[in-house]
Amino acid sequence: MEKIKKLKTIAIIPARGGSKRLSRKNILHLDGIPLMIKVIRTLKRSSIFEEIIVSTEDKEISDIAKKENVKVHIRPNKLAKDSATVVQTCLDVISKNPCKIFCCVYATAALLSASTLQKSLKKFKYNKNINVLMGVSKYNFRPEQALKIKNDGFAKMLFPKFNIKNLKNYSTTRVSNGTFYWARSEKFLKEKTFYSGKLQTFDVAIKEVSDIDTKEDYDNLILRYKKYQFFTKHKHDNYNKRKKTL
Repeated sequence: MEKIKKLKTIAIIPARGGSKRLSRKNILHLDGIPLMIKVIRTLKRSSIFEEIIVSTEDKEISDIAKKENVKVHIRPNKLAKDSATVVQTCLDVISKNPCKIFCCVYATAALLSASTLQKSLKKFKYNKNINVLMGVSKYNFRPEQALKIKNDGFAKMLFPKFNIKNLKNYSTTRVSNGTFYWARSEKFLKEKTFYSGKLQTFDVAIKEVSDIDTKEDYDNLILRYKKYQFFTKHKHDNYNKRKKTL
């Protein structure tokens, strides 16, 4: 039996055809381009991956990935169900594509930059004590102040012991934001979770975060993208005007 070559670094894009709340979300368009294609092209621009693998059961998604010249991993039927997890998907991919480290990047992370991927790899790769590096965001509000809405419509504090006078006693908090996870394959195969005992975080700029689960999330992404395009064009036009006056 031919021995499979063990690659050093691969990218895994989980892209199931079915979506629980937003139909076909992985290939919805942004500026005329499917979200997944934007992610694939960002991964290529980063120049840090020996192979990019799209995990899917869907023919249309598979065809799109092949046109972008990336590898397609056809996932088993049990991983095409709503109950399938990203962890199970990645375990399935690395069992057939041995590697030292991998980065799981969501197909909807269309605003993520190549620079962020490069910087996060640098933090992860050279610190052997980290098993998983998770792309995260800061909370807009302190999570300790969260309210739980009961069935009768009334609210109560999720953390009743929270004391606003003692803020300095509370830990720094972050939340996973639907961008990426770096992991060491050997450790991941044992722990089978991205919430490793040796987990560290990487702050992703809010302008690069696009966690999409609903139509509202998608509409917000389009609006943010248009604003960014307008700002970039305005900045470029002003630069050209200044250049002409010199």
